[in-house]
Amino acid sequence: MIYLITGASHTGKTALAQRLLEKYNYPYLSIDHLKMGLIRSDNTNLTPLSSDGELTNYLWPIVKEMVKTAIENKQNLIVEGCYIPLDWQKDFEKEYLENIKIYCLVMSEKYIKNNFDDIKKYANVIENRLYDDCDIDELIQDNAQRLILCQKFGVDYIFIDDEYKMQEI
Repeated sequence: MIYLITGASHTGKTALAQRLLEKYNYPYLSIDHLKMGLIRSDNTNLTPLSSDGELTNYLWPIVKEMVKTAIENKQNLIVEGCYIPLDWQKDFEKEYLENIKIYCLVMSEKYIKNNFDDIKKYANVIENRLYDDCDIDELIQDNAQRLILCQKFGVDYIFIDDEYKMQEI
C-alpha cells in the first residue's frame, strides 16, 4: 500500500509519516529531502525559497513515478510532503489508484489561532527546517485553501480543530 500524506506547512506531515513508519515498518519518502537533494546537487535552478507551485511542478512528476514503481514491485511506501497536488488522481490509472491512499492534514483557523505558539515550537520535532518563516495569516490561508481543494477533489482529510491527535490510518 502507498500512503500519500500532504497538507500545508506545519501540519505534522513528517511526524505522522514517522509514526506510520514505526507502526507498520513501511519506509517513507520525505519530498522535502528529495527537494533539497536535487537543489544541493545542482540538478535544478529552483531554490528552497521557490514557490510551492514551481516546486510541485518539478517534484511531482518524479514522485509519482516512484509511487508507480513501488506499486509495480508490490512494495509499501509512505510519501509525505506539501508538493502532492490535490488533483493527484489524474496521474494514475485504475490499477495504481487501488493501491494508494491519501490523507491531507488540515488545521482550522480556530486551532491555528489557539495553538500558534505550539505549532511554531514543534516545527523542528522530526527534522530541522533551514527556512522557517511561519506566519499565522499565511498558515490560516494555506489551510483554508487546502480544505477547499480537498473537498473539490474528494481527498480524504484529517481536520485538526480542537485537539491534535494522530488518527489511525
